[in-house]
Amino acid sequence: MKPLEFEDGAIQIDATIVAAGLGIEPTLILERLREGKITSLCERGIDADSGRYRLTFFSESRRFSLTVDQNGIIIRRSTIDFGELPLPASAHKPG
Repeated sequence: MKPLEFEDGAIQIDATIVAAGLGIEPTLILERLREGKITSLCERGIDADSGRYRLTFFSESRRFSLTVDQNGIIIRRSTIDFGELPLPASAHKPG
């Protein structure tokens, strides 16, 4: 699998990318998703951002975002880490 692929209207991303952004072991990604400890949001760009997507992953204390193009190329990565503090509700909003 490539790091990021589009298939049948779904986006698949390599767990190691998400794990690195959230600061956890890749083997914990599926478990934390099932438990609801990791959630995600996908936004599709419009107008000047057409053809781009922003994928955002939320954990208990981190927010990790990727901006990708329609070919799955990662354009930008960003992480907000609140350390020992829980992720504030305002960090769960799009954008």
